[in-house]
Amino acid sequence: MSPDARPAALDATVARRMSLQRRTDTQPELMVRSLLHRLGLRYRVNYPLPGIPRRSADITFTRVHLAVFIDGCFWHCCPEHASSPNTNREWWTAKLVANVERDRATDDHLRSRGWAVLRFWEHQDPTQVAADIAIAYTEAAKGPHGSEGTSRT
Repeated sequence: MSPDARPAALDATVARRMSLQRRTDTQPELMVRSLLHRLGLRYRVNYPLPGIPRRSADITFTRVHLAVFIDGCFWHCCPEHASSPNTNREWWTAKLVANVERDRATDDHLRSRGWAVLRFWEHQDPTQVAADIAIAYTEAAKGPHGSEGTSRT
């Protein structure tokens, strides 16, 4: 069964809980964004990625071509916290593998266009994540697309 052909839910409670999962503005994203803002960094949220329809980065610094993703452990198969549902296991396995493959394709596409890509897990310390992003931003700003280079938004 392909990940596109969603099977019928067997448990209404689980189906409801899954439907309420946030796709954007998750708690880890909000915490990191708040810290970045306090550091004086300005960014775009859920910015559409160039050349890839229907994909966006959680945090994007368009002037320096830096895309940041804060991946959920379940949805992106975290090596520490990934789990596999028992119900509709075949469908979920295909779905989660497709998510990871899409992530890698997105990373490759952005890098081929000269973008830096950072990925973090939702369980990582937001303070450290924001610090790592700030360092990457500073490095990217020194590069060809930063304040000394031409901005291509």
